[in-house]
Amino acid sequence: MGRGNHSSVTEFLLLGFSKLPELQFLLFLLFLIIYLIILMGNVLIILVTTVDHILQTPMYFFLRNLSFLEICFNTVTVPKILVILSTENKSISFAGCFVQMFFFLVFGAGECFLLGAMSYDRYLAICNPLRYPILMNRHMFISLAGGSWCLGLMVAIIQTIWIFNFPFCGPNGIDHFFCDTPPVLELVCADTYLFELYALMGTILVIMVPFFLILLSYVHIISTILKMSSAEGRKKAFSTCSSHLTVVTLFYGAAILTYLRPKTGYSAESKKLLTLSYILLTPLLNPLIYSLRNSEVKEALRRTLCQKTLTSSSKEILS
Repeated sequence: MGRGNHSSVTEFLLLGFSKLPELQFLLFLLFLIIYLIILMGNVLIILVTTVDHILQTPMYFFLRNLSFLEICFNTVTVPKILVILSTENKSISFAGCFVQMFFFLVFGAGECFLLGAMSYDRYLAICNPLRYPILMNRHMFISLAGGSWCLGLMVAIIQTIWIFNFPFCGPNGIDHFFCDTPPVLELVCADTYLFELYALMGTILVIMVPFFLILLSYVHIISTILKMSSAEGRKKAFSTCSSHLTVVTLFYGAAILTYLRPKTGYSAESKKLLTLSYILLTPLLNPLIYSLRNSEVKEALRRTLCQKTLTSSSKEILS
């Protein structure tokens, strides 16, 4: 990680909450509660879909990967936000900012591609049910998940190394909650035209291409479901897709509004509110959506709880 020959900045200040000093304690409690719910909800999904033998399918393999990504995605940003709110220490080192941005991009871009892979899985399951076990074999779903992680890693390596090789001559105040690319780029004292052009193309590739592929998949999925003669079959097909479609709408909607809207015409505060919905609200709703709207997950949770209860009772009787 180079800093260029003219960098004088050795640390940054995260100033996202500077205008809300009287609310910092309440915000700390709110963000802490949300973070704990995100952790517990996603860990629960990982445990239930791992333990229950009925859920050992590609769909739930992707769901476990999504839950793990959400945990990592939030852990990159939220603990530092909690430190700032509780101690008012807004500083983050140059290297710390680099690391935070790098992993934020790895997990954020990885989630974009993973949601695309999940839509392809649903497309094959509903539009090609007879060939689904052959097409979505173990090698295929592991490759799709691994490819999502690798593409996220590639995006993060290129973008983070490029931006942190620009000179930072001061000031060092980032008007944001964490080291995201747009607010850090504002502090660069050099011509960033080529990087901004790359960032626009990269954002379109990472966000819009998977999003349009997901839309295309769901056009075929919905068309196939409507042609089903069985009402029960239609209901089951819609049930397996509704959770993923809801998550896609929330995730991509927030991402598009955050990174692809015009720079002018929007205040910095509105951008920060959008970012909060992107890093907190969407991950908070994901486990709730997949647990409350997915009958198979709810049944698996009941089976797991019943099994644990029976095991505990048996141990008590034997003792």
